[in-house]
Amino acid sequence: MEARAQARYVRVTPMKARRVVDLIRGMNADDAQAMLRFAPQAASEPVGKVLASAVANATNNYAMDAKELRISEAFVDEGPTMKRIRPRAQGRAYRIRKRSSHITVIVTDGVEMPKISKPAKAEKPAQAPVAAKAPAAKASAAKASADTAPAKKAAAKKAPAKKTAAKKTTAKKTTAEKTTKSTAAKPAEEKG
Repeated sequence: MEARAQARYVRVTPMKARRVVDLIRGMNADDAQAMLRFAPQAASEPVGKVLASAVANATNNYAMDAKELRISEAFVDEGPTMKRIRPRAQGRAYRIRKRSSHITVIVTDGVEMPKISKPAKAEKPAQAPVAAKAPAAKASAAKASADTAPAKKAAAKKAPAKKTAAKKTTAKKTTAEKTTKSTAAKPAEEKG
């Protein structure tokens, strides 16, 4: 079984808090509290408070033994950043970011949590009003065809351009036919 505790909007940068959280991840809860008590990092105090809260949640809410608790998960997420301005030389202003973090610690005693089975859902009846959907589909198809009608008119304007292209090809064919007829006629005259 597991218990968790979370501290939100802690005024410690996430990078510095992660250094401390990485030290205690996977440790026994008592050993981790002792280590955090003497750690030189400033972030060890809020992390220690979150760990103490997780242990208290485990013992009070779930009746777990505090000596058997292990830190199964511990992580730090980034919270909102406050933006401030520091005046600098020649009228410039530098931005200062005051970062915050959300610290989460999950402790477990190694005992599997009992799984609660959910009741089976009743099957839904077959959807009979399929025919009711058909007129709506026809109406949407009619709207779609009405929307595409102007596009068909535009296509009709392009049709004469195709005819001119067809005329050009027939013109090319006639000149080609004339040349073949004239060349075919000349050899016949030479033979006779």
